[in-house]
Amino acid sequence: MSKLWFLALCATAVQAQSPLKQLVEEALRRNPEILAAQKRVEAARQRPDRESALPDPMFSMGYTSAGKPWPLAGIGREPTANAGVMISQEIPAPGMTRLRGAMAQREADAQFQDYQQVKLSVVARLKQAWHRLHHAYAMADLLERNRDLLRKFLRVAEARYAVGKGMQQDLFRAQTQLSVLETRLERLRQERRSREAEINELLFRPLDTPVPRPPEPGILEFRLPLEDLNAAARENSPMLRRDEKMIQRAELAVNLARKDYYPDYTVSGGYFNMGGMPDMYQFRVDVKLPLWFARKQRAGVAEQSHLLSQTRRGYESSEATLLFRIKDDYLMAQTSYRLLKMYTDTVVPQATLALESSLPAYETGGVDFLTLLSNMMNVVEYEGNYHEELLNFHLSLIRLEEMTGLVLIEE
Repeated sequence: MSKLWFLALCATAVQAQSPLKQLVEEALRRNPEILAAQKRVEAARQRPDRESALPDPMFSMGYTSAGKPWPLAGIGREPTANAGVMISQEIPAPGMTRLRGAMAQREADAQFQDYQQVKLSVVARLKQAWHRLHHAYAMADLLERNRDLLRKFLRVAEARYAVGKGMQQDLFRAQTQLSVLETRLERLRQERRSREAEINELLFRPLDTPVPRPPEPGILEFRLPLEDLNAAARENSPMLRRDEKMIQRAELAVNLARKDYYPDYTVSGGYFNMGGMPDMYQFRVDVKLPLWFARKQRAGVAEQSHLLSQTRRGYESSEATLLFRIKDDYLMAQTSYRLLKMYTDTVVPQATLALESSLPAYETGGVDFLTLLSNMMNVVEYEGNYHEELLNFHLSLIRLEEMTGLVLIEE
């Protein structure tokens, strides 16, 4: 496993982000969902001892009267009159209590895996909200920067229109695009407030608690092989570990159902006072005979065998679904990384050059305002696409972290 961790660290997509690390640690301490799952584990761990214990003994006391119905009538004179006590202990067939305790232990182990899954899920949701918050900030910066640029274009268009070299529709186009940018900015403000509230909810804090602005994440090429991700998932995934524990529990349940073919026992002992006559003692063993095994025990074994088969098929289904999701996010991360390189190296620089060259050309009448406006909106679109792919890249890695248990993004 050490090799997998080494490769995972080599594939780290984000440099150290102390604010996020602090938020993750706070979530692990305070999140109610995690704390509730922890208490479920603690409760489940109490069951093995209880299930493996013998049934409670039975204590009986009473009298037998002779001649009259009231207590102690005839005692000392009649041989059937007495007063006494008895203790009875039910003893299950050999191995029954051990199997019940082992089944409860497997259930507690499965509950612990559920707890691990809840922690991974909460941390993943927190990281996703953090990167979505960064995306909202980055997109707002992009739109505000280009809004200011568009206002500059509008002033140029007004100056050209004032001297009769421009058209009024150019002013309308610029004002329309300014309004469009404002609507998008308003949506991003709402997105930012929503993601801040989501982070506070995960941390169990008041929803209006200030959240620091996420720093710009770095990007390193994702080189971890898919085979290593699959191996890590098979080894670390709480979902698969839980299904394995439930398979073990189902196997024990089959063995327990087979034990029903054997009889249970009840051992009793008692002391009876006969008054002036000699004391009487009693010992007895009651045996529960499984005479109706053809309708009860055989059906019970068949039922548990089918449930065992169902649990195994469920594990196979969970594994297949998990491996598909890993490959899907793995391909998404690779594709997003390649697109990020394309936007950074060629698309955005070329669109920026086209915009920078079109403004002087518009001022001298070399191009029309529609071309200038189109070049500016291309820059907005391509830079926006870059930030979308940056978000998709990190969201893919976060989902891979949740499924494999590896650390692919350092906080």
